[in-house]
Amino acid sequence: MRVLVVEDETFTREELADMLAGLPGITEVTAADSGESAVRLLGTKSYDAVFLDISMPGLDGMEVARILGMLSAPPAIVFVTASESHAVEAFGIGAADYLLKPIRPERLAEAVSRVRSLHRSGPEPEAQPVDDLAVVQIETGRHTVFVHRDDIQFAEAHGDYVRLHTADDAHLIRLPLSHLEEVWGPAGFVRAHRGYLVAVRWVRDLRVTSSSGLLASTPAGDVPVSRRHARTLKERLLSAVRNETR
Repeated sequence: MRVLVVEDETFTREELADMLAGLPGITEVTAADSGESAVRLLGTKSYDAVFLDISMPGLDGMEVARILGMLSAPPAIVFVTASESHAVEAFGIGAADYLLKPIRPERLAEAVSRVRSLHRSGPEPEAQPVDDLAVVQIETGRHTVFVHRDDIQFAEAHGDYVRLHTADDAHLIRLPLSHLEEVWGPAGFVRAHRGYLVAVRWVRDLRVTSSSGLLASTPAGDVPVSRRHARTLKERLLSAVRNETR
């Protein structure tokens, strides 16, 4: 694969280029020190993947990614950044992966493997054949992770992906949140917000805050509850309490 590294910090750019060059299947690594330089390169040469920093002077990574999306055969995009704050936007525009600095070699290898599988088979398949999803099978490079539905406390939409939150970890799968709502509804998952499902059994309390409004508290974190979905969630919680006391 031919890859392009776009990073304004010299040390990080050189380090990432060296790490990529050492991975199997990488035949060529080119580096650009700005978004503008990257766009010029992409106008004259094709790449299979672009490893793209987000925070850069001039054209930032998100702007470059949108330009790439206009190409007839756009490369896969892997964002490389120091912050998780852009993850929703990144996956919303179709990023293949999202790496956090400092970059771990095994995580970079997973990203390259993901890009390679996209080139082999087109769009990324779902995590597993979708039936009741009592156990979610997630492929992460060379590893397969099995996550039990009963351990998942809430699910959070990230563009075309969903992040599943358990007590100890979070797992990203390519699956619509609306499908999980349909399939997991009978198992006690309720829509709390347009971007969240919460497992009723894990909700400890509801509270109102001045900054975030109504929140459902779970051991894995707080889930925002929209006005539209508050009544249904409260009814399900009351029903669950009544069933427990019978």
